[in-house]
Amino acid sequence: MERWCLSCSEKVEGRVDKLFCSSYCKSSYHYVKNKQMGMTRFNIINEQLKRNRSVLKHFHKTGKTTILKSELIDKGFNPKYFTNYWKTSKNEVYLFCYEYGFLALKDNNKEKYLIIDWQGYMDK
Repeated sequence: MERWCLSCSEKVEGRVDKLFCSSYCKSSYHYVKNKQMGMTRFNIINEQLKRNRSVLKHFHKTGKTTILKSELIDKGFNPKYFTNYWKTSKNEVYLFCYEYGFLALKDNNKEKYLIIDWQGYMDK
């Protein structure tokens, strides 16, 4: 029984349950299929988390960085999306996007964020 590749319609050789003639065709087929499905809720959230991490990383140059909230927002940062949090002994809550944390501050009526790195002691 002859079988044909689901992506390019070439003849498929090998195992009886093989659906594609090559790994390229397999990858291409699933890429197109996923593209047709559109953005799922998971993809939207995941993209925002990656964007948040990228923006925090871009602005964070030292152990602690203070920056205007508007600068982060202008770069596509959305503080509603974060991966975890850490509460200090002073009851301040840092929201983290992977290894970069941010704390909302108000200084001279300006909204700012303090950006920090995740530290080993925060695991406890």
